[in-house]
Amino acid sequence: MASSAPLLHYSPRFGPRKTSSSPSSPCSSSSSSNCSSWFDFRHGFRWNPCSFSGASNIWKHQSRKAHAMSTTQDNGATIEVVSSRKEEPDHLLVLVHGILASPGDWTYVEAELKRRLGRNFLIYASSCNTYTKTFTGIDGAGKRLADEVMQVVKKTGSLKRISFLAHSLGGLFARYAVAVLYMPSPSCSDLSDDLAVSTSAISKAAHSPGRGLIAGLEPVNFITLATPHLGVRGKKQTVDLSVMIQLPFLLGVPILEKLAVPIAPIFVGRTGSQLFLTDGKPDKPPLLLSMASDCDDGKFIAALGAFRCRILYANVSYDLSSPKHYPDMVGWRTSSVRRETELVKQPPQRSLDGYKHVVDVEYCPPVSSEGPHFPPEAARAKKAAQDAPSSENTVEYHEIMEEEMIRGLQKLGWRKVDVSFHSSFWPFFAHNNIHVKNEWFHNAGAGVVAHVADSLKQQEKQLESSAFIAASL
Repeated sequence: MASSAPLLHYSPRFGPRKTSSSPSSPCSSSSSSNCSSWFDFRHGFRWNPCSFSGASNIWKHQSRKAHAMSTTQDNGATIEVVSSRKEEPDHLLVLVHGILASPGDWTYVEAELKRRLGRNFLIYASSCNTYTKTFTGIDGAGKRLADEVMQVVKKTGSLKRISFLAHSLGGLFARYAVAVLYMPSPSCSDLSDDLAVSTSAISKAAHSPGRGLIAGLEPVNFITLATPHLGVRGKKQTVDLSVMIQLPFLLGVPILEKLAVPIAPIFVGRTGSQLFLTDGKPDKPPLLLSMASDCDDGKFIAALGAFRCRILYANVSYDLSSPKHYPDMVGWRTSSVRRETELVKQPPQRSLDGYKHVVDVEYCPPVSSEGPHFPPEAARAKKAAQDAPSSENTVEYHEIMEEEMIRGLQKLGWRKVDVSFHSSFWPFFAHNNIHVKNEWFHNAGAGVVAHVADSLKQQEKQLESSAFIAASL
């Protein structure tokens, strides 16, 4: 049996790239961020001294062994409440489903994470944006998610850390929610003036210098699976509705998508316009562009930057895309936040040892950038895309917007994990395989879930080591 490979694996197809303010990708084999200190199954723990800054007594209970477990129900969603000796869990992991979905989509993932992660985690599958509620707008869904998370935090006083694992559209909901929940690290002057900040939140923020808190907790992991971070665009569409007929259950097959025309009007709503970047007035930036910056609508980049580790899982093929006739709905480019020129023609297909269908991992360090902007030419292109959504108008507008969104998001370091289901029995199920929506039909994604679980576990080990060293000083 092949031995398990370390999670941090770099394919020869990615050569070293310079970190600069140029629009080219900064991805390289260097591991210079907080989330790049990993546990190697072959060589043991890889120490990264930089990752120990900010460790404090907030982590002093992490190393205690767990022995009791209980399950409760809250608002129809399952909360896996796990006790550490006589204490409750201290790490909240929020699972956020995608479009037209429900907490039931996480059944396999919940069970597998509970088995692999141990008993310091409270695993909570969000239930506030089920089914058609996903059509009411990314901002509205994000606010509901933020409210739901706060309710969980208030009911569980033992929580110290928080992570998010989101699938598809849920990744955009989560990005909006964390901006709503974000609290920057307060300075001494801030503390004297802001009496609304709780003592516990101040204490936790003081132990997380320069990073801030999410829902009053230490942010650790932000992970998305097949999320359209750059929105959705078409290549040969002549009308808006033809773009909107790609649904997750149509598997990216053109003949099935053509049959979906009667239900296309469902997508002519707030979420649809936001995904296709046509929301709002022509002279105003679309929501997804705003979400790639810190602006009046929210501190979106600062909130993401507060997490120790950010990971993007992306399908290299078969993810609601049919390149000959239809757009990349949730394809490799948008879910991995890459430019078209950064995608190789022949993506890797060999799985990493121990993680079937996970074919490559790379770390992209942050790149300094002046973006994102909404230039006058973008406003003109947006108006043209809204008034006459032709192929030329739509593509021109999306190319401008995607470059600006990448400029904003690349200010943060990202770990990018490529997944390929080309050899699976049903490769067209890639979008649902990646999180094993149904254990019987989508079990090809079990290796991806194992990789996610081990990534979470290794970050937990890193935090425990940080706490141990801090306590020893």
